[in-house]
Amino acid sequence: CGRARRTDHRAGPPHPPPVAEAISVDFSSDNSMDYAFERLRHGFGTRLASVIHLAAYYSFSKKDSPLYEEITVRGTERLIKRLKDFQVEQFIFSSTMLVHAPCEPDQRINEDRPLQAKWAYPASKIKTEAILREMLGSTPLVMQRIAGIYDDKCHSIPISHQIQRIYEKELTSHFYPGDLRKGQSFLHLEDLVDVIERTVLSRKSLPAQTIWLLGEPSTLSYGELQRTLGKLLYGKEWKTWKIPKPFAKVGAWLQNIVTGGKTFIKPWMIDLSDDHYALDISRVKSLLNWQPRRTLQETIPHMIQLLKKDPASWYRMNKLEAPSAFPVQN
Repeated sequence: CGRARRTDHRAGPPHPPPVAEAISVDFSSDNSMDYAFERLRHGFGTRLASVIHLAAYYSFSKKDSPLYEEITVRGTERLIKRLKDFQVEQFIFSSTMLVHAPCEPDQRINEDRPLQAKWAYPASKIKTEAILREMLGSTPLVMQRIAGIYDDKCHSIPISHQIQRIYEKELTSHFYPGDLRKGQSFLHLEDLVDVIERTVLSRKSLPAQTIWLLGEPSTLSYGELQRTLGKLLYGKEWKTWKIPKPFAKVGAWLQNIVTGGKTFIKPWMIDLSDDHYALDISRVKSLLNWQPRRTLQETIPHMIQLLKKDPASWYRMNKLEAPSAFPVQN
């Protein structure tokens, strides 16, 4: 029918374009899933060029939550069961690079690196990947293990909070419990959209089951990011000192007590501060002739420009609690 199709976990903005129909669906509800697929069948038939599965539970507030199992794992089972009545040419699953064991700064992670989930989010993705292999049968499957996503306005929880700490000159912004040489790969949202589109258009030529990593080849270390943000915000490098992990955990615990849990850094995150994720994306380059066109390093100045121009709007866009008075820029 030439129309775009989308299922989402909630109705409301951002609204789809006029040529698309958004079908709201609760991944934790069998009744909601039944209704969504009946509407899909009635409106568009039973032949689907590609199912792009992006729905999952994700939160930095807790290391674990029953919603990882209910939404990400069991929700995917509900989805696959209802797709049995459809002709699906391709299934694309958004996994995460965090399913892999981290590497050292002089190494890169490829798709053959061992799986090692350090918290509930990547663990739920590993379980879901196994379910897809088991339940999809002969349906062609692409599993995309994706780096952290951002866009021109930021819309990245860890990056926005790091910017906030330096912008507000918080004392904690000068301390870090991990190796400052380490960091993680990111990917611009527009590059993710581009690779998904290419994946759909190439569905007839891809292997029956494909796994690839998606991220920028260059990885900014935490220290580099600190220095860059300091220069962009205040014209000088931001001094950052390493502190022992036990002290950092106590500090994070006290901050969460004082703020009623509103502080971004949680004690459980301290153990992950030494993890490094630099990606080898040669597989997706080979299969799709694709690589990212944008970099985080080139995009950060634009983020900071928007922040300086209208701090209140930038904070709202990134769902940050605004200070009583924004810092005066020199």
